[in-house]
Amino acid sequence: MKLSEMKQILAAGDIRLTKSLGQNFLHDANQLRRIVAAADLKASDKVLEIGPGLGPLTELLLAGAGEVLAIEKDRRLVDFLRQKFALASGDNPERRTPPRPILDQGKAAVHPQPEFGAPAGRLTLVAADALDYLRRAPGDWSDWKLVANLPYSVASPILVELAQAKGRPERMVVTLQWEVAHRLVARRGDEDCGLLTLLIQLRYQPQSWFRIPVGCFFPPPEVDSACVTLRRRSPPLLSEAASETFRSVAKRAFSQRRKMMFKLLKEDWTSDSLDRVFHAAGLAPEVRAEQVGLEEFVRLAELLHSNRNPGHA
Repeated sequence: MKLSEMKQILAAGDIRLTKSLGQNFLHDANQLRRIVAAADLKASDKVLEIGPGLGPLTELLLAGAGEVLAIEKDRRLVDFLRQKFALASGDNPERRTPPRPILDQGKAAVHPQPEFGAPAGRLTLVAADALDYLRRAPGDWSDWKLVANLPYSVASPILVELAQAKGRPERMVVTLQWEVAHRLVARRGDEDCGLLTLLIQLRYQPQSWFRIPVGCFFPPPEVDSACVTLRRRSPPLLSEAASETFRSVAKRAFSQRRKMMFKLLKEDWTSDSLDRVFHAAGLAPEVRAEQVGLEEFVRLAELLHSNRNPGHA
């Protein structure tokens, strides 16, 4: 989709893009093809797209994958996409079912009904706030790929939500703000390494990334963007049982990143238990979160989880 065509569509529909929704539409065909190439799509793949906008990436995903589920919050864009893909398919719309929900404590998660299915029933379009959708009805995304130009306003929460899901996607290829991309791929000692880094990298291995200049979007954002490819770790670094402990440790440790971790963690664990696990993990009591690597955080979480005691809050 050329920029001139994108502007024409928006003008014809009297659609004014909203900054609060992070609506910066990627129109550069070369960049769109690079994103799809990073997803390494096969005809059997199922793809989750969040924030399809006017659908230029959606078209390429449908050409390479077997099934696409697109979630769009802006009702005006939902109406446009319904019309766009209904005309493209030449078929009657077909209602389809989103991913199989994960059952929790005997209660079935219920998905909102999809708005519309298109091209031979391979596209499902859902009108919803993506973050609310993911939280309200956790699905089994384990055999799906996320490929999306994520709305900047909710990019980080969406990634964390999917990364922490029991059925997390096999691959995530996402376009987001340059500074957020830096956090996703950061390493120990990097200024950008923080809580987001740990929560994502616990479950995903950053594979590759490339810059996308502001001129590739309409309207142009204030900063450059980047497309990052994340592959699900197999086997995982940490058991699901100890994951909550990992999150608690990471959040507390980076709540005041310049302070000593030991003192911060005493808010949740006793000094005696921390003495034992810090020694076993080979960590000095004076160490700060920014000096600790992912593997050491994993080891700390394992030890604290296996040494739970009444002193844990």
